Amino acid sequence: MSSATRLRLPLSGVLRLGRPSDIWFKPACSVVAAVAPPNLALLALGRLDLAMYTMAGSLCALYGHNRPYAARARALAWVVLGMVAGLAVSLVAASLTGDAVVLVTVGALMAAAQKAAVDATRIGPPGNVVLTFISSAALFAPQTLGQVPGHLGLVLAAGAWAWLVGMAPGLLRPHGPERRATAQALNAAAAYAATRGTADGHAQARAATAAAIHAAWQSLLAAGARPDVTRRALERLLVRAEVALAAPADTDPDRLRGWARDLRGTGTVPSAGSPRESADELLGVDTELATPRRPLRQLLAPLAPLAARTALGCALAGYASLLLGVGRPYWALVTAASLYQANVTLTWRRGVQRVVGNLLGVLVFAAIAPLTHLHPAALVLSCLAFNFGAEALIGRNYWLGTVCVTPMALLITEFARSQDPGQLITERVVDTVVGALVGFVAAVAVTNRRAGDRIEHALTAVESTRESAARLLAEPHPEPRALETSRRSLAAALVDLRATADAASGEWWQRALPEERVVLAEQSGHRTLAATVRRQGLAPRDQDAGRTTEDARP
Repeated sequence: MSSATRLRLPLSGVLRLGRPSDIWFKPACSVVAAVAPPNLALLALGRLDLAMYTMAGSLCALYGHNRPYAARARALAWVVLGMVAGLAVSLVAASLTGDAVVLVTVGALMAAAQKAAVDATRIGPPGNVVLTFISSAALFAPQTLGQVPGHLGLVLAAGAWAWLVGMAPGLLRPHGPERRATAQALNAAAAYAATRGTADGHAQARAATAAAIHAAWQSLLAAGARPDVTRRALERLLVRAEVALAAPADTDPDRLRGWARDLRGTGTVPSAGSPRESADELLGVDTELATPRRPLRQLLAPLAPLAARTALGCALAGYASLLLGVGRPYWALVTAASLYQANVTLTWRRGVQRVVGNLLGVLVFAAIAPLTHLHPAALVLSCLAFNFGAEALIGRNYWLGTVCVTPMALLITEFARSQDPGQLITERVVDTVVGALVGFVAAVAVTNRRAGDRIEHALTAVESTRESAARLLAEPHPEPRALETSRRSLAAALVDLRATADAASGEWWQRALPEERVVLAEQSGHRTLAATVRRQGLAPRDQDAGRTTEDARP
């Protein structure tokens, strides 16, 4: 094994289209419902120049679609407040100075803060890009201090409407997010069970199943501390998914898939029953069994290299755009901010996708621009159509969604006044290339040396929780709740270890990763998980469930 990890920049598969998200239509419809009323009202009033502020609030409707509604209400409220805070800083800065270098610097620092906050809170798609796009654009909007309160009022009002749009589906499907998360866990478990624990690549399927089950439990726990009948039924289904993870050879994949299908819609949650009487002990899971939340300092510490990359890359991209005489340096800044993923390899992939999508997007804008100049209504409707298209397509591949995002962003600049399409296209292409190149160079320059430390910490967590579970298993009559808590902690530690190892493997120029130790820790951890499942009476005790040829290797 080499002493350091070298940079690998793959091109294969970067533009390959994936399957659409199960709920692709939800964010797509939500953003249209959130954007349309404010924009149409401004159109009727002849004040489309204010649309940037209402869209800032309306775009908050893109967030939180995978969260249970109780958790979504809190998440959307924080997103709206974060959007208002970012706009406040931008508008005040724009009011106080017209120095482009200062404004770019402020935008870069805000982009880094938004990246760290979004990653620490795990708010999910679309991440920090929307927040950074709006706040960066506002830095270069003509502004006076007297106008700031009114503009922030528009953002807050549109954000409140977006909150209502995001919460509205809960009236029809109050358990929709939890049902989807459970169905995804069942389908993942069915895919793993179909391998019988022996097929090639089963380790990846096992890790994916463990992650899906863990995510589903977190979704149920986030729904509130008082589970109702529906949530109890979903817990029973998750128990069956855990049994499949522990004993794939004794599981019927078709039955799991059937339960997953039955979770669609608003029908009654299928009854899974309990494999053993002792399963009733497991169904007492409540929020106290959730993985304890780490202090904010511990969440932010691993994100320091990503924040530094974002700040440096965005600042340099904006400065380079200014040197080239581009009138909208925030486009280069936003391009750089959109690149940064968990590691350099993923950042490279996102850069390629961003450039391809933007170049195709400006062609779409060139075709649609003559139509939007016919009437302001055509401009508003075109923007709504691109909003829908972006959210409908971006789940298949980032570049495909960007084909719609790019013309939408260009159209937003015309809300205040019509502009020369040729100049807009030229500046957008230049800023895209500059932002992608400079942003990626910054990602390579700021190495993430902490990736190896995070693996050590994750390995230590797996080993300690596995030892704790093993001690309980050695007792003649372990306390059921203690055994269940230990099992949940071990499952969460294994999921974190896999995510940490995947992120570290895409970094460059760091010490060699302890790959063999990670594999062995995962194998022993999953064997201990299987043993706890059997000890709880959830799986047959007369077989070494989940044990494979790979597990037997020294």
